[in-house]
Amino acid sequence: MTIGPDNDTSTPPAAPAVRASDAERDEVAAILAEALAQGRLDSAELAERIDVAYSAKTRAELVPLTADLPAEARKAGAPALAAVERQELDATFSKVIRNGRWVAGRHTVARARFGALIVNLSEAVLPGREITLDVNTFCGKAIITVPENARVVDEGGALFGKRAVTSGRGDAGEDGPLIRITGKSRFGKIVVRRKGSADHYSWHEGWGH
Repeated sequence: MTIGPDNDTSTPPAAPAVRASDAERDEVAAILAEALAQGRLDSAELAERIDVAYSAKTRAELVPLTADLPAEARKAGAPALAAVERQELDATFSKVIRNGRWVAGRHTVARARFGALIVNLSEAVLPGREITLDVNTFCGKAIITVPENARVVDEGGALFGKRAVTSGRGDAGEDGPLIRITGKSRFGKIVVRRKGSADHYSWHEGWGH
């Protein structure tokens, strides 16, 4: 029997996977952040899922990340997008350490005023392919550790202060995150280094030492 176009029983070709956009990844990250605020996810689950979200290449990879959340949680993600987009870290007359598995903002403002701010991005979840750290010190210090494969661009300055940034490509890979360092050191110091670099700065170093 001849099979014509109207009675063709062959299996149609699979539809191509639709690529995910940065906006869609952000939307999923915002939904997950809201789920954390509602107590539906813990911080470890949040970090794991957001890491997968920003590594996803297709929409199909994003679907399972919110499939076990109720519809109202999926609709309430928009306000939480601000937490993914922007964060602030402030050490004023104090010492603040951000380390381990945590979710960094795409734009993070970090300030150390008469204090010490120690930020480790080597295990952090970075939202997207590029983030900006606006680091400012006044009579204080900030020590930032970036992933080994990060590409670092230094766009900041210093005024009567010290600034030591591990910039350039180093051993960074093509798919490593791009980290822009802005801000200014005034009567203080800013140190940006790669994970595993050998220097005399310690995680537990007192800010006045």
